[in-house]
Amino acid sequence: MPLVMPPALRKSALAIHLTVSVGWIGAVIGYLALDVTVTTGSDPTVVRAAWIAMGLVASWAIVPLAFGSLITGLLMALGTKWGLFRHWWVLISFLLTIGAIGVLLSEASVIAGSAAMAADPATSTKDLLAIPSTLPHSFGGLAVLLAVQVLNIYKPSGLTPYGWRKQKEEMARHGQRQAGAS
Repeated sequence: MPLVMPPALRKSALAIHLTVSVGWIGAVIGYLALDVTVTTGSDPTVVRAAWIAMGLVASWAIVPLAFGSLITGLLMALGTKWGLFRHWWVLISFLLTIGAIGVLLSEASVIAGSAAMAADPATSTKDLLAIPSTLPHSFGGLAVLLAVQVLNIYKPSGLTPYGWRKQKEEMARHGQRQAGAS
């Protein structure tokens, strides 16, 4: 049986988890707006400013919110009846989150380098406008985060093999207690 948090703690943990998870999605949407600006923009001043802002949003909002979402999600999984390995929707959400963070961390250095290049006044307009876009990663990341959100809202049924085994063990223990009480 998973360690189940007391109701007040569970609600507080859930509120924090929802805040950082939805914040992560919001930060990605804000980043995406800047990414569209650098991809479609032709004004070097605007593109330079957008790249600098993208560097700040990625390092000061997206990365911390991603880790906050992972940590609070683990707390919710391990501290509630859902467990981390019992239900497919929880396990898939966890794996998608880990994958998203892995891609995010690999892209964070690219973003930081591009932002540093844009912030350098010596970077020519030609070089500035030639910095490769991160737009495919932005859209992909948002799609993954929205998929995780849908899984966590709808909680599709389906136990993992581990979940089935644990459910049978709990039912057997419950049956033994019932028999012992008679």
